[in-house]
Amino acid sequence: MGGITGLLILIIIVLIFTGTHKLPKIGEGLGRTVRNFKRSLSEPDEIDITPRTKDQDGKNGQPPKQ
Repeated sequence: MGGITGLLILIIIVLIFTGTHKLPKIGEGLGRTVRNFKRSLSEPDEIDITPRTKDQDGKNGQPPKQ
């Protein structure tokens, strides 16, 4: 089972479990997921992993100067 046959069986199973009235919502969610995934591949990471130094208070301060 592969290719078109497997895809058709999968679509039929999804229709049985969700019904036809939820199909547009599923398609919208899938499209949004693919769009966000493509955007995440092209944009740089937004997470700052720079280590922070300890202040005299013991609290985290600014990142070390280089």
